[in-house]
Amino acid sequence: MVQLRGIIAARPGMLNLEGCAPLLERGFALAKKSGHLVLAIESPGGSATQSDLIGQLIRRRAEKTDIKVTAVIGDLGASGGYWLACAADEIYASRLSIVGSIGVVTEGFGLSDFIARYGIERRTLTAGENKRRNDMFAPRRAEDEAFTQSLLDDIHVMFKDWVRSRRGSRLTSDETRIFDGGYMLGEQAKALGLIDGFGDVEQIVKTLGGEKARPLWLKPKPPRGLWRLIFRNAAEAMLDVAEERAASIRVK
Repeated sequence: MVQLRGIIAARPGMLNLEGCAPLLERGFALAKKSGHLVLAIESPGGSATQSDLIGQLIRRRAEKTDIKVTAVIGDLGASGGYWLACAADEIYASRLSIVGSIGVVTEGFGLSDFIARYGIERRTLTAGENKRRNDMFAPRRAEDEAFTQSLLDDIHVMFKDWVRSRRGSRLTSDETRIFDGGYMLGEQAKALGLIDGFGDVEQIVKTLGGEKARPLWLKPKPPRGLWRLIFRNAAEAMLDVAEERAASIRVK
């Protein structure tokens, strides 16, 4: 059992390739005895890049070792979390799990009117006319929005292609609903072919290994010292989420 839990981002303490790779490598090594590796997923998504890097690593190791990978979604396996689940050969969830959200988003704030109202002068020098695309302190530019929308559309195509390649004929023909970016309950996800069935970790482990089977959990180490205090602080955690949402393109 490899636990993939949290917001997907390159930052320390979050779900990313650097933190996941050692757990996945050990997981695949240990799974040679049983032939099964289970991913316990609990994630709302995040970085498109990190989602793809982790997913590709899982597939490379699975194909090299011929180990069957099963994903079990808990409360939440949406956007980038669902991207990770698609790296598995089969996906299970609860009827009430939040699944899907196959879309892409980037967001920020526009403060040009605010600083003008209070007489604040912005002083920025650049080399390259597009170095400050989508500057929150400058008026909106149509060319910036078109450029960003093109990026989002390209990533959305990649996300859809990934889901199609991994789910194949299990997907229904209702692609408009599958790929509109909305999330859904596990029961609806099963009807659309996004998951294979219902089950929790204990059920899946016993299905794969028999009634006496027990999970061997591989989890990231909790942060120590000052980082432990920071990550226990709810206000700091909220700031992390806000910064992540404002600064990157995310699969959602």
